[in-house]
Amino acid sequence: MEKKFDFFNDHSEQYLEMALCSDYFEILAAPDGYGKNTGDCKDTIEVFLCADNGQISDISFRIEGCINTRACANTIGRMVKGEKISRAWTILPEDITNYLQTLPQESHHCAELACGALYRALADLQTNIRDPWKKNYIFR
Repeated sequence: MEKKFDFFNDHSEQYLEMALCSDYFEILAAPDGYGKNTGDCKDTIEVFLCADNGQISDISFRIEGCINTRACANTIGRMVKGEKISRAWTILPEDITNYLQTLPQESHHCAELACGALYRALADLQTNIRDPWKKNYIFR
């Protein structure tokens, strides 16, 4: 007989912490960068970034999706807050899956979804740093 999956006992501590964390769930009032990504599964992540002196000072999310998407988004938050913008660009989906340890194989696309939203927010952030006047004319 095949063993039934036990969510709390069969997932890593990191996965459980990131899946149940709500530290980053808010919409920042005046973000310096914004990115949105929707996967084939229809899960959506919106990333809001604030930066100061080349570092990400704040990050938040709005998520419509499964608990695996939530775990991946929270992992991104944990990995980039306080880091240099250049470091945030180096984060890969594999970094997320390695950190979580027990993200189901069929949900690795959630890590790609989270990275895609982050990259879009970083690109928007860099545009707004380069041309700060544009930030006042962006409608989200």
